[in-house]
Amino acid sequence: MNFFFKSKPKGPFELVKATHDAMARLDTSSGSGGSVSEHQRSKANDEISKNVASMLQILRDGGADKKVPDTTSEQVAQLAQEIYTTELLPLLITNLSRLDFETRKEVSIIFGILLRRKIGSREPTVEYLNSRTNVLASLICGYNSPDAAIFCGNMLRECFKYEILVRATLKLPEFFNFFDYVDGENFDVTSDAFNSFHDALTKFKDPPVSFLNDNYDAFFAKYNQLLESNNYVVRRQSLKLLGEILLERKNFHVMMSFIKQSANLKMVMNALNDKSKSIQYEAFHIFKIFVANPTKTPDVQKILYKNKDKLVKFLADFQNDKNTDEQFRDEKAFLVKEVRKLQPPKPE
Repeated sequence: MNFFFKSKPKGPFELVKATHDAMARLDTSSGSGGSVSEHQRSKANDEISKNVASMLQILRDGGADKKVPDTTSEQVAQLAQEIYTTELLPLLITNLSRLDFETRKEVSIIFGILLRRKIGSREPTVEYLNSRTNVLASLICGYNSPDAAIFCGNMLRECFKYEILVRATLKLPEFFNFFDYVDGENFDVTSDAFNSFHDALTKFKDPPVSFLNDNYDAFFAKYNQLLESNNYVVRRQSLKLLGEILLERKNFHVMMSFIKQSANLKMVMNALNDKSKSIQYEAFHIFKIFVANPTKTPDVQKILYKNKDKLVKFLADFQNDKNTDEQFRDEKAFLVKEVRKLQPPKPE
């Protein structure tokens, strides 16, 4: 007679422990070649996949991704606590590219559910990440791997919905890695990286102000390279983001520092003359800040005055197909008027 027994599903403690054990076997098996090692790796990966899927099921069944948790939410609390105390999140994130595609996706979903989880007014995962910024750094470095990049990007942008995590991310030296990621060769990775880069600098007003004021020289030394990138998409996106940064009122000091430099004006004027109308248009919104500035530096004044006649003619004919846009038409008229009023810089 055959007896069939349904195995008891693993609880939160068993799931997290089993995942750690399987990750350890994945590390061990990856170091020695041969068919046995590949078999061990595959088996460990299968175990991780099953465990991650079970964790996600616990979170969903427990209502962690809903507004009103049901009666099984105690298991959610146990699972979350095990994930925090055993540092499972950083382990999964740093090894994300080694996991199966579906498991990577489920890890990112689990991350988002935990991040949104609240206990009263507390947000335990937000607190956890703010105290372990190495996890945020690992998410940024995930862009080094095309297999992990999109999932790490999703998790990062979930983090950037919280001002405290934006502030923590901007303080990381790894944040400057974005300059390499957004101008890389893999279009999917660069696009996703730029979305995360953009969110970090625009989602909230105060953290970027402190960051840009404290890191002005280092930031713009890198940023200006993006503005002169050989990649059309990178140039256009970077000009558009620069316009957002400079026109944000709280970034007044950053804006003034940028428009005082004649090299920046030359770069923007070159973009204004680009063959791409989209790049011209984004450059126009930055150029108008230089012209409208009542306290131009002598070097900036000299460049504008030297090109006065050419600029008046250029602006009069600039993208007239957009003249149905009243604001654009008024801005052009204002610039033409201001350029015509330009005087040579006073001798120092």
